Amino acid sequence: MFSGAHVILYTKDAEADRAFLKDVFGFEHVDAGGGWLIFKLPPAEVAVHPTKDEPKHEVYLMCEDLTQTLTELEDRGAEISRAITDQGWGLLAAVRLPSGTELPLYEPRHPTAHGLSP
Repeated sequence: MFSGAHVILYTKDAEADRAFLKDVFGFEHVDAGGGWLIFKLPPAEVAVHPTKDEPKHEVYLMCEDLTQTLTELEDRGAEISRAITDQGWGLLAAVRLPSGTELPLYEPRHPTAHGLSP
């Protein structure tokens, strides 16, 4: 029924953040026209969490080895904006995009769904 998911990051400096995803993260991409890059992401999954606050959506990039990933990203010029913390369900950190937006990364310690066969 569905062929994929399209994630949108709203940012104050889309051009700089696109360059970061292309050059620092190394994400493959297509140009949808006029330099509007759309990036291929790793396999994804969706979780639904309860909240008593206003509903919202979050995006996290998952890593098999968060420490190694952060080291590689830092070597490529990324700013680590949140050091690794143990959340119980996984290890959590974040990098700062050129626009100032923080992008969380995590190494899950729970079963994941992104590798399941369709």
